[in-house]
Amino acid sequence: MRRVRAAVTQEPGAPFTVRDVELEEPRPREVLVRMTAAGVCHTDLGIQATWPRLLTPMVFGHEGAGRVEAVGAEVTGVVPGDDVCLTFASCGACPQCAAGHPAYCASARDLNLSGGRGDGSTPLLLDGAPLHGGFFGQSSFATYAVVHERGVVNVPSGLPATVVAPLGCGAQTGAGTVLNRLRPEPGTSLVVLGAGGVGLSALMAAVAAGCDPVVAVDPVASRRDLAVALGAEAALPPGEGVAAALRDLTGGGAHHVVDTTGRAEMLHRAVEALRPRGALAFLGLGGEVTFDMMRLMTKGVRLHGVMEGDSDPARFVPELIGLHRRGLFPVDRLVTTFPFEEIHAAVAAMRDGSAVKPVLTFA
Repeated sequence: MRRVRAAVTQEPGAPFTVRDVELEEPRPREVLVRMTAAGVCHTDLGIQATWPRLLTPMVFGHEGAGRVEAVGAEVTGVVPGDDVCLTFASCGACPQCAAGHPAYCASARDLNLSGGRGDGSTPLLLDGAPLHGGFFGQSSFATYAVVHERGVVNVPSGLPATVVAPLGCGAQTGAGTVLNRLRPEPGTSLVVLGAGGVGLSALMAAVAAGCDPVVAVDPVASRRDLAVALGAEAALPPGEGVAAALRDLTGGGAHHVVDTTGRAEMLHRAVEALRPRGALAFLGLGGEVTFDMMRLMTKGVRLHGVMEGDSDPARFVPELIGLHRRGLFPVDRLVTTFPFEEIHAAVAAMRDGSAVKPVLTFA
């Protein structure tokens, strides 16, 4: 066991408390990673608020970047000293994994959202008692994490960890929705609802793919300004007239709409904003939404539910790094950094909209 620092949630919705905890050494197919950065995502906060009490205390965090400290006896993909991006866990053996779609792994819930490893164990201890972890296969709100080798992606040495961290979830979710699922033709229109880290990642991918026009919708003026700076033709506040405005801007309706809000009223406006046979991709956490089926049918709307950008991280994270190096995916422009011990400030900045993508840094 080794002593590490981790942001612990004592009960559902409770604030993060940075504590000394203990972490096991890696098992045969696991990797021990010393964290250098970790993104804060709305998913961390949304799931933390509703996390089962029986699975607390708990360590969250699922956008880790770091350096390999040690590897298990059966690990072949990385060696100590490698810089890595941490991403979601998958089994690698089910039909979806075998087909290159590990975001829909048959064991996804057990491996990512069970409060531990797939076998029910946890590598963490708090005051000698089991501490739940393994969030998205990592629990990266900690100075070290033990991660299954399938959740580790090699990245080039020298790439800033603050760029690498968001690629593990938010950036690949937004960009992958565009590039892996919607696959828009150059010159087609794309609208992004919600200009947070995921939405702006989708926007940057759409610009890189040659979509025209690209339009963003968000209530925060600074985020609308950033959307335009990143290549959007326009950025609008939400409201009753936004669907009509989007149809005007896209010449009769958008070919594609990406919703990151999960809000029923925005999903309804998305359908209104689409042209016939347009596609709506939804990737925000939300509840039940009721659609007028006749409207969807007569308009020929295609609905896409997307997890993790339908990405195979081993392939897609390097693709995003390549786009970043060519100046086509400037994810660094979304990032505001906070020391790990100031995680409360990072959470507050995300909630009030002053930070698009807070990233925790580790000394």
